[in-house]
Amino acid sequence: MRKLLSLAVVMAASTATLTAVPASSAATSAPGSPGAAGSIKWADCPEDVAADGVECGTLEVPLDYKKPEGRTIEVMISRLASKNPDKRRGVLLTNPGGPGGAGISFPAQLKALGLPQDVLDSYDVIGVDPRGVGRSTPVTCDLTDEQQAKGNIPPYAATEADVDEWAAETEKIAEQCANSETAHMLPHTTTANTARDLDRIRAALGERTASFLGYSYGTHLGAVYSSLFPETTDRVVLDSSLGPNGWDSEAGRDFGLGMEDRFPDFAKWVAERPEFGLGTTSKQVRAKYFDLAERLDEAPVQDVDGVGFRHTTFAQLYADNEASLTLLAKNWQALDTDTELPPPPAPPAMNLENAIAGRLHVVCADSRWPTSVDYYKRNVATDRERYPLYGAAAANIQPCAFWQDPVEKPVEITDEGKRNILIAQNDRDPATPLAGAQKMRRALGDRAALVTADVGGHGTYVLAGNACADDRVTSYLVDGEFPSDDVACEADAPADK
Repeated sequence: MRKLLSLAVVMAASTATLTAVPASSAATSAPGSPGAAGSIKWADCPEDVAADGVECGTLEVPLDYKKPEGRTIEVMISRLASKNPDKRRGVLLTNPGGPGGAGISFPAQLKALGLPQDVLDSYDVIGVDPRGVGRSTPVTCDLTDEQQAKGNIPPYAATEADVDEWAAETEKIAEQCANSETAHMLPHTTTANTARDLDRIRAALGERTASFLGYSYGTHLGAVYSSLFPETTDRVVLDSSLGPNGWDSEAGRDFGLGMEDRFPDFAKWVAERPEFGLGTTSKQVRAKYFDLAERLDEAPVQDVDGVGFRHTTFAQLYADNEASLTLLAKNWQALDTDTELPPPPAPPAMNLENAIAGRLHVVCADSRWPTSVDYYKRNVATDRERYPLYGAAAANIQPCAFWQDPVEKPVEITDEGKRNILIAQNDRDPATPLAGAQKMRRALGDRAALVTADVGGHGTYVLAGNACADDRVTSYLVDGEFPSDDVACEADAPADK
């Protein structure tokens, strides 16, 4: 229970049955595009991501876009091509979240999860391993197994001494990143450069414009992409949105708010199932959480301490289905009674070291983080009271406090541009709470509309099972039907995904 799930959207993959359509030979750069498009070298997909109808390729892009003729790196993409030339509109670039999340298997995963056939007919769905991640030119921080096991969210800090202890560890991680064999990529592995890579991919595919579907961190990537390239972005969907500043020093604190938003769903669900013995009212279940956390802080059970218990509870609430909630309740029950823990779900196939290193490279280089340990101590003390379930973890210090200064200012997200950005958001998302989507909506102004779903969990479109929200997104992607105003979708029966 101590290992943390990736912040990328985790989805089950299956094979598809599509035949690839050859790329256009035209590779043009539209106005605002960062230089020549280059060409994609198509090849068979790696065995572990291969699926029927999916092809893969690589594209060389500049490491530093200020030096477009200088050193290059590779970006790997995948394509699940439309088989319906009469309905095909163009390409749909996708991102599953992270940062640090590989994306070349994402098109096949979306299809397996139920991406509507109308969308598959309308677009070649494009997956991308962002720069630094997966089978694109990767970054590393030489993280040890122990460092990897601690995951990508700071531990819960019960005291100031806990912040000091974690600060020493994060400073060591920052030094490892700065001294790794890929340290030359540190300044250039950013959201802005990943967005520039996306526009290179669009041009290399021979497309005048590209649409975009991004989840979680992918919403920040999509907002930056559409801000840098307003003329070449078509229909944009941001699902489970960060705020307009992306993942800066304040964004991580939103996990504390998100946990408070989401936990009542679980508490109510458990209270209606007295067989778990965890309480028969939501208030009792919440009290059990604090009781278990305190007991495990003092005496771990089966190698699970209070830090691991809090982490796993938070991570398991990403999903909103019977199986996930049952597993979490059984974990609580086993810890409460010191009986055998149920077997954990199989972890997603991923290079964990690269995923964590890739995340750090992006979030630490995107913006300047406060360097004072006392700053984080104050935040932890504040959020321990404000968001008692998880705030003292979310506000804890990260390696970015010891990072080199960014070489580029963050891209400002504003209301300047065409009205083509649809935000889809669950009301009770633990990772990217509704408050962040509302901030993004305000920053984008008339460029955007917000579709909310009265459900919990992380991920809305084809993930939450809310027919109203799904229909709104599909109608926009396929037919360009953009809401005249924000839409609030009522709860309906969630799909068991």
